[in-house]
Amino acid sequence: MYRAKPLAATLLGLALLVWHPVVPALSGDARQPIELEADSVDIDEGKGVSVYQGHVSLRQGSIRLEADTVTVTFQGRRPQQVVAVGRPVRFQQQPDGDKEPVKGSARRAEYLVDSEELVLIGDAHLKQGRDSFNSDRIVYDRVQAKIKAGAAAQGKERVKITIGSQRDAGK
Repeated sequence: MYRAKPLAATLLGLALLVWHPVVPALSGDARQPIELEADSVDIDEGKGVSVYQGHVSLRQGSIRLEADTVTVTFQGRRPQQVVAVGRPVRFQQQPDGDKEPVKGSARRAEYLVDSEELVLIGDAHLKQGRDSFNSDRIVYDRVQAKIKAGAAAQGKERVKITIGSQRDAGK
């Protein structure tokens, strides 16, 4: 039997993923409806797990997330972790102000609700304008606004960073 409350809790978990992104998104994004599409969904209330599979697309305001599979794990009714897996997982958001969109991709993205960390794993890439990070692992601590990549993020590959020049920024 279908019950609306578990689905609402699952969508709340997905909302937490997009409400605490890599940089502050447009102020109005959090008030926008969440639109989610997938080929299938499996909600197991007993285990506290919801799995969305097949061409998963999540939209909320300016935020976009695409993955092959998105899994939300709950403790009671509270989301604990959101894991997106894809070839690759892609996300994009528009920050406040005149800044260019932030775009990212990885084979796996994990959002840890309690620590508010976003972890990009496997061919991880994060870009805004002409600035970019590439490594096998990138960790963003939303609370402290810190980025770690490579060995500092327990990765095994060197970090490749590109910083656009001031001269290029005005073009």
